[in-house]
This record gives sequence, C-alpha cells and structure tokens, in this order.
Amino acid sequence: MKNSVILKSFSSGISVILDSTIPYEELLLDVAAKFHDADHFFKNASVAISLEGRELTEKQEREILDTITQNSHLNVLCLMGKDEEKNIRFVGIQNTLKAQRDENCGQFYRGTLRDGASIETERSIIILGDVCEGSGVYSGKDIVVLGSLEGDAYAGAGGNNNHFVAALNMNPSSLQIGDLIYQDQVQKVSRWGFKPKPIPKIAYTYNGEVQIQPITKELLDNFTI
Repeated sequence: MKNSVILKSFSSGISVILDSTIPYEELLLDVAAKFHDADHFFKNASVAISLEGRELTEKQEREILDTITQNSHLNVLCLMGKDEEKNIRFVGIQNTLKAQRDENCGQFYRGTLRDGASIETERSIIILGDVCEGSGVYSGKDIVVLGSLEGDAYAGAGGNNNHFVAALNMNPSSLQIGDLIYQDQVQKVSRWGFKPKPIPKIAYTYNGEVQIQPITKELLDNFTI
C-alpha cells in the first residue's frame, strides 16, 4: 500500500489523496486496507469525503465510497468536489440513514419510480434511483434522491416545514415541504434544446417559502441529516 492512499482531515470531512500511477484495481484494495486499519480512529464519525489525486469516473467514485463504508464504520454523508466552490454531490447519504435504521428513522428504496408509481412513508427516505415524471414520493420527513427527481416530491407531509428534499438532478414536476409549495418553474431544457449539466440541489424552507439551491459546503453545514 505504501503511500498510494493518503488521508487528511479538514473541517467537515476527510480528503482521500489517491496515487495516479497504479492500476485502479490495486488502488481499490489499498483504499480498503487503509480505511480498515484506520477504523479505530474514525469510529462512527459522519463525514464528507473528498477524492483527490487522480481522475475518476462516477462509477469509480461510487466503488471507492462503497469500499470505504464496507471497511469502516464511517457514515459518509456526501462526496465533495475538488474545487472549494463546486457543489457537493450526494452519493453516500444512505449511510446516515443506515445508522438510524435500528430506530426506524429512515428507509431505502432501490430502483426507479416510473410513471404511475408512488411511495408514501412517515419516515425519511432515500431513493437509490430516479423518480420519473408521473411518479411521486411522499414522506413525513426528508427525501433524498440519488438520481433524477422529475416527478412529485412532498417532504414533511404531516405539515412540518423543517424538512428538505435533495436530489442529484432536481427537476420536479411539483415540490412541497410541509404546507409550503414551491412556486417557481424548474428549467428542464436550455433555450438551445439540450439539458444543462445536472447540479445537485436541495430544497428547503426559508422565510415562509420553499427555496432550491445548489448544495454547497456552507449550505450543508446548516442541515442535520
């Protein structure tokens, strides 16, 4: 393993600096060994992860995050971009709810919700897939979509405005938090006929209305997941 994987802490998480020269499969084994050996130090901390040092595909990023959680007790909240000003990409929030499952606080749905399908729950929910137009998710607490949200989303369905909806690609047909309905239209395509690059966003209530904003480090600090 040597120095192929270097860990450095920052205010809200861990930077994982990866060797750019060794084969990816070998690197993945080194990541597993590194976090296994350091597990006693991190314990059950909830952290953001930053992957640095080499170019990675989204599939590789997910594989590395899976490797980290499989070889430690870390609760990985999100994957952070290399640029401080970039938006945080939600890819690992499910681990937070995993820590809460014994208390029946949250649940998962693995798969894509297609036209006509819906999920209703009193708990927070993470959708490991897309919510297509014509489908809906209704939660008494928070909603996280690790994919595209193009259907209906209703968080805080019991009338509680202190909840949120987050998605890797935020294009809901309708969105409501508590008794507040999001009024603005989400831009689905550009004037040139193509979709803009997806930006992870979070919807929350502020000053009596629902706002949707890109997820930044500063904004994330204001939420307890």
